[in-house]
Amino acid sequence: MQLQKIDRVKTITKEDFLNKYFKPQKPLVIENSMEDWPAFNKWNLDYMAEVAGEKDVPLYDNRPVSHKDGFNEPHATMKMREYVALLKKEPTKYRIFLWNILKEVPQLQNDFFYPDFGLKLMKGLPMLFFGGEDSYTFMHYDIDLANIFHFHFHGKKRVILFDQNQNDYLYKIPHSLITREDIDFNNPDYDQWPALKKAEGYEAYLEHGNMLYMPEGYWHYMRYVTPGFSMSLRAIARNPTNLAKAVYNIAIMRYLDQAMRKMKGQKWIDWKNDQAVIRTNRAL
Repeated sequence: MQLQKIDRVKTITKEDFLNKYFKPQKPLVIENSMEDWPAFNKWNLDYMAEVAGEKDVPLYDNRPVSHKDGFNEPHATMKMREYVALLKKEPTKYRIFLWNILKEVPQLQNDFFYPDFGLKLMKGLPMLFFGGEDSYTFMHYDIDLANIFHFHFHGKKRVILFDQNQNDYLYKIPHSLITREDIDFNNPDYDQWPALKKAEGYEAYLEHGNMLYMPEGYWHYMRYVTPGFSMSLRAIARNPTNLAKAVYNIAIMRYLDQAMRKMKGQKWIDWKNDQAVIRTNRAL
């Protein structure tokens, strides 16, 4: 993979962000993105255990997708207090994914502000993501192809991004939002996945207080170097093509995939995995 470092700035004006990053759809890391938030000093794993300790949280690991799985169905549940204790005790593959803090712990909304980047943020969807040391997300893009503002707390993680123009080289699974799950994007095997050599993307490491801007529909892989968590805010896709894809994904694609899993079972999953290789090789 040909990865360039994502641009980093300490701070940026709204005008410069819109002209240099949003309009050309280029990723950016803002290092001092939330020093005026109460969350900057308050939010760490211990604080989350304190304010949400008795909440049951959905957990996901790195097992391959099964035809038996529902859409975004968790693999396990645990009390937040227990999960934080696990994160601090030892490496774990368990992650929390798309945890809506307005619904689960409304008081947390008092700890942050919605920044003015010149885009209308969806204020009902501030989502938290947690991970243990060396846990990771599969390479994927979000179903709504939104503009994502990803604020990182407590710990360090590695991020790899690709735009949609790189689809031919990523072994994309058809009728899905992911690539082949057996690809290790942290250390890819180019003998097995030769097309990845041609993929041109971006890379960054995030630490406490950093914010990553991910443009519309960007593929992202995130690996937790240490235990930590992040919060994502999002703005609807502005590009008409991306907006149309988002509507299709939400209204048709996910239901089509669920129906085919019920009808064909594991054969549907296996066919999609095979097609990812066939279509990528054909593109090459």
